[in-house]
Amino acid sequence: MQKVRVAGAGMSKFGKFLDRGLRDLAEEAVRNTLEDTGIEVREINAAYVSNSVAGLITGQETIRGQVVLRKTGLMGIPIVNVENACASASTAFHLGWTAVASGMYDCVLALGVEKLSDPDKAKSLRAFNSAVDVSELAEIEKRLGRSSEGGKDRSLFMDLYISMLSAGAPSSQEALGGITREQMALVSVKNHYHGSLNPYAQYREEVTLEQVLQSRPVVGPLTVLMCSPLGDGAAAALIVSEEFARNKGLKGPKVDASVLVSGRADDRSMAPSSRRAAMQAYEMAGIGPEDIDFAEVHDAVAPAEISIYEDLRFCAPGEGPKLVEDRVTWLGGRLPVNTSGGLLSRGHPIGATGLGQIAEVVWQLQGKGGKRQVENCKVGLTQNGGGHIGFDAAAMAVHIFSV
Repeated sequence: MQKVRVAGAGMSKFGKFLDRGLRDLAEEAVRNTLEDTGIEVREINAAYVSNSVAGLITGQETIRGQVVLRKTGLMGIPIVNVENACASASTAFHLGWTAVASGMYDCVLALGVEKLSDPDKAKSLRAFNSAVDVSELAEIEKRLGRSSEGGKDRSLFMDLYISMLSAGAPSSQEALGGITREQMALVSVKNHYHGSLNPYAQYREEVTLEQVLQSRPVVGPLTVLMCSPLGDGAAAALIVSEEFARNKGLKGPKVDASVLVSGRADDRSMAPSSRRAAMQAYEMAGIGPEDIDFAEVHDAVAPAEISIYEDLRFCAPGEGPKLVEDRVTWLGGRLPVNTSGGLLSRGHPIGATGLGQIAEVVWQLQGKGGKRQVENCKVGLTQNGGGHIGFDAAAMAVHIFSV
């Protein structure tokens, strides 16, 4: 297998853009990526384009990649359309990495783009219902207590996170799976602080602990500032072989691990997908969790980030809350997490989220983090999950990068 690097990355700003379409957002991300790398369109061998819900929101199905890249000069090359729930963009990156590592290509584009905002907010929220086994949707909603109209003002996944995070542990309006509301709120405070330093973030305002705790209740102990927002955006990366990078004088980060797994569904004896993907990634990279300098993780709700600390083995089981309380995972701490602002603040346009994470890690390793730069960072990790099947995420990707 060839060694693989990321030549560079680019994004659009994440946010709610009722006046912008998928193509406009995608073109901005591609343009910024080309400018970041100096690579020309003619040098790109293939493109892997991720999107999750354009069919439901805009009606565009089947050839989304060809449509959004139509005016970029990239037509004529293989364009692969990728859909894998909230892990779509990381999946597109994984497929691009696989193609370059195999020796098939030397330079490929991975692009994620999503348009979630719509004048009909209920339409946007309903789109998330397709990220479960729809044959079980009525049963799932009944089990979660969403049969009344009171459960229709939020994404199904807010309720699913409550269910998954509380499994086997006490849950109440004040705690979830052993995580208190104050600890959840601290994650939101941290990530909104990080997001305030990121010009691409959807929300760039800092929040206080009191503001998070007193914001609108959503479900269980979650308030609206503990939940990732609806939004639009695009992000991209150029994946290249070591030889291509050397010939072009590119110094992009190495891809030390690219792992994609599916959920355990109904098999509770199998470890959760995030833990399995992380262990495989550490083995592939030849390192351990103690070697990670910073990470971007899937904080779709604030307590999920704390649970992910434990799945990634950043701490022992049950010790996740201490990492945020002791400021270990804040900028300036030993292991900053979600320096971009994470899904809570940078935003979560689902088909673009994974590449938004990867862009942040690439920029940090290139020393382009600006006011949120992690000092002396050498190794970064991304963790991005998507969908729900049985007792687990349906798809999970973990990547490790280094310089």
